[in-house]
Amino acid sequence: MYTTAFLDLPPLLQAEGSVRLPGSKSISNRVLLLAGLSEGTTRVHDLLASDDTRVMLDALRTLGCDIRPEGETLAITGLGGQLGVPNAQLFLGNAGTAMRPLTAALALLSATQGGVFELSGVPRMHERPIGDLIDALRPLGCHIECLGQEGYPPLRLNGGMLKLDAPIKVRGDVSSQFLTALLLALPLVSKDQALTIEVEGELISKPYIEITLNLLARFGIAIERQGWERFIIPQGSRYQSPGEIHIEADASSASYFIAAGAIAGIEQPVRIEGVGLDSIQGDIRFVEAARAMGAQIEGGPNWLEIKRGAWPLKAVSMDCNHIPDAAMTLAVMALYAEGTTRLSNIASWRVKETDRIAAMATELRKLGAVVTEGGDYIEVMPPAPGAWTHASIHTYDDHRMAMCFSLAAFHPLAPTIGAGQTVSVRIEDPRCVGKTFPDYFETLFQVAKNESRQIPVITIDGPSASGKGTLASALATRLGYQFLDSGALYRVTALLALRRGVPADHEPALVGLARQLGEEIPLRFEGHQVWLDGQEVSEDLRQEEVGQNSSKISALPGVRQALVRQQLAFRKLPGLVADGRDMGTVIFPDAGLKVFLTASVAQRAERRYNQLISKGISVTLDEICADLEARDLRDKSRAVAPMVPAADARLLDNSALSIDQSVDTVLGWWTDGWPHVVTPQA
Repeated sequence: MYTTAFLDLPPLLQAEGSVRLPGSKSISNRVLLLAGLSEGTTRVHDLLASDDTRVMLDALRTLGCDIRPEGETLAITGLGGQLGVPNAQLFLGNAGTAMRPLTAALALLSATQGGVFELSGVPRMHERPIGDLIDALRPLGCHIECLGQEGYPPLRLNGGMLKLDAPIKVRGDVSSQFLTALLLALPLVSKDQALTIEVEGELISKPYIEITLNLLARFGIAIERQGWERFIIPQGSRYQSPGEIHIEADASSASYFIAAGAIAGIEQPVRIEGVGLDSIQGDIRFVEAARAMGAQIEGGPNWLEIKRGAWPLKAVSMDCNHIPDAAMTLAVMALYAEGTTRLSNIASWRVKETDRIAAMATELRKLGAVVTEGGDYIEVMPPAPGAWTHASIHTYDDHRMAMCFSLAAFHPLAPTIGAGQTVSVRIEDPRCVGKTFPDYFETLFQVAKNESRQIPVITIDGPSASGKGTLASALATRLGYQFLDSGALYRVTALLALRRGVPADHEPALVGLARQLGEEIPLRFEGHQVWLDGQEVSEDLRQEEVGQNSSKISALPGVRQALVRQQLAFRKLPGLVADGRDMGTVIFPDAGLKVFLTASVAQRAERRYNQLISKGISVTLDEICADLEARDLRDKSRAVAPMVPAADARLLDNSALSIDQSVDTVLGWWTDGWPHVVTPQA
């Protein structure tokens, strides 16, 4: 998961390949609550791991549920409808799928069994209305106190005396989650009589209610539905565990990859596994919307395949009440359509993680689109030819804003893009996707394709012990980029040579070893760990003898040539930070930023001395200084790729700087240079 402050997306040219999506948020949190309320143990398979499910699980544990991981499944032993604790304080983040149903369930249980419960969340949750649910519960005798603004969390649920002799009324025209909350909670108090819920106003998001009814049936509750106005919960309803339950992949998350296939599935399809045309989720109807815009979509049980059909895409005018979350993806697909796309009946966008109508309009305009918004609709006309603009997309702590606008990175394919034009797309706070799809960007990069030279690169060159590896690694972490320690490739070759008795000056044999790396001899990097032929060798690579030999063999032209291909292969989405001695001059001469460290020999020697002493290696400062001076001379006087700053490199003397200060300096240079204009494909 990306935890960076922002993520710059290079221009993307194609999409193909397979992805397996995480479990549905809507299904996951419903199943967790149902399992927590049921008798018996439920083993949940394919549960979504996200912020929303984490807060639900934390709440259930606090309430007394026994939750145990069993391999890749989760075993939840429920409360059987009985409170496990008399009082609790529950923090529910920004998860409406946790706040609304837990409010209903705990209000009813508190009124019948006693207990005091406080429910709170992040500031945005305290701005999301829950008054319609409170208004449905208070007439039943539930004591509910709004601790801040009336009609909004945080809430205190404090006992009461239930009166269930009349139909329970709830508004359905603001959010379907209020009705879902009552449907999930009322079976807890239907022991002596059937209970009737009456919906006031036009019920929105009906497919989400269908999900709720489907899952209730799995846990033993057969709700009688009379149209969309009345729901009857049978007398004597009792939650019973189904034993095992599998979570479908999230159909809302599938919408981004359906869109990617419709826009950029030019030669091969994008295949989605984990959700298919038989899904119980309403957002699977996004398939119909994408087809209406021109996508070619095939599917079956548990899979979909999407390719580009009509191009440009077709503008649509569509009532999106049935796909409120997935409809956001249509708004960004409209950037690639001919004409104006109108999405209507989406008033529920206003009360989601942010005011999504206003947010979508603001961010689409940044890209150059012409947008009209109303109380329950949005109209999007794509940018005119040549009018696409650089955009830093504010995500409003809303996971769907981040995922939707990642599709703008396919802008080189847009019919209205100007000749030779590319723009920069920055996603602010990409970590917000953790709410439902923590690995979204990694998954996108599995199927997105572009030209290697369009992937941004930062090079960090410098002499031995200058701290270039530490700086490059930290910088890659801050940017969410790939990291290449080119010196590690030479040290791995040197280590192999030592282990196999190959002299450091036997160029033909060393070339043979270098060519075997990654193919005949498995090699992989995992963060700061290096695995060679199935063994973790990170500490071995730091041995002084290995370092000395790597400096010698790096001067051999044949060895250098054998390792160039492997270094170039690290240039992967979304970008690369590479450190070495010739990264900016030879390997990546087109790097967007080149840095050359100029720490003094004395400072470098002291760093190396402290490092070796901490490992119990006896050495003197004079010996280290002499060794570094010899290495510098050898590196600078090599016949091939001598160690010199690139002509356009930024010099950084880090002799008196901490690693954090060095990282901040380089990151400042990079961000000051935004937008980074990338040369388009010829």
